[in-house]
Amino acid sequence: MRLVTEISCFDRDGSGGATSGTTPARVARVDRGRLTVLTGHGDQRVVPAASLYASGTGPAVGDWVVLRGELAVEILPRKSAFVRTVAGRTSAPQVVAANLDVVLVVDALTGDACLRRIERYLAVAWSSGATPVVVLTKADLCDDVAAAVEAVREDALGVQVLAVSSMTGEGVAELRDLLGPGRTAAMVGPSGVGKSSLVNALAGHTVAATRGIRDDGRGRHTTTARELHQLPGGAFLVDTPGMRELALYDDADGVETAYADVAELAADCRFRNCDHRGEPGCAVAAAIDDGRLDPARFTAWRKLQAEAHRQVLRVDARARAEERARLRSFHRSLKDQPNRPRAGR
Repeated sequence: MRLVTEISCFDRDGSGGATSGTTPARVARVDRGRLTVLTGHGDQRVVPAASLYASGTGPAVGDWVVLRGELAVEILPRKSAFVRTVAGRTSAPQVVAANLDVVLVVDALTGDACLRRIERYLAVAWSSGATPVVVLTKADLCDDVAAAVEAVREDALGVQVLAVSSMTGEGVAELRDLLGPGRTAAMVGPSGVGKSSLVNALAGHTVAATRGIRDDGRGRHTTTARELHQLPGGAFLVDTPGMRELALYDDADGVETAYADVAELAADCRFRNCDHRGEPGCAVAAAIDDGRLDPARFTAWRKLQAEAHRQVLRVDARARAEERARLRSFHRSLKDQPNRPRAGR
């Protein structure tokens, strides 16, 4: 595959070209010890220099790298990145895809849409620096597409929601127009929602393996590695394997954006430190009581807030020190209360 988009981000010497002896390339696939990169002359297999892993993450699909012969010697600054915490008991980041314009949060219209799962993906997508779009696949298997789309649209505030079918072609042209020449999108979502079939529909031919659907209408896991595909018209699309676990890595900004309605209500509470557990003047509790806020959405917001806070404490030494100081101050204030019960009294 030849890289035909303009390489405008590679300006090493101020003259618009590369430093002598180096070549720009974009990472299309990352395998053990090797990168598949796209250049102006086609695909190339290169070796990443050890220095590329100094930051802890290493090169990711979508990265721009500097080549010197068959060695990738530098990763250029990323304008955006979809990042999650590595699955398991760790706090290390994993860059799923880099330099994105759009993050396509993909779920299927078979059965009830999983709003809480979509919210989690949107929170990470908002943190990436790219624009999230919800894509609901398998519209041909849904009895009431309009109602299903509206239910997700009411929950995914400020996010475009599209219904598509890789079988009938419904919505594919609209999605293709959304991508546009030179733009890069990544598809993220659980296994079996039709991401690979959608890649093939957008490409107009088979570029990703697919398998048949199960009895419950969900597809079978096929994609095993993240890969960048160039689409007709000049757009780029990253297909990703289904994620069994999507843990937040960044701070809570993405959570507050995905749950902007809840955050706005919380800002209207009488007390700045309102815990939304029955305090007087709690705007969140009032909204739940009068039906303006779904209690499940509030619970999901609190859960992701707590998860983001824990992650910050795990990776940020200063934040951990501030948290310890806050707890010490809190315990001292309890001890200083004049009416505090004493042991043995």
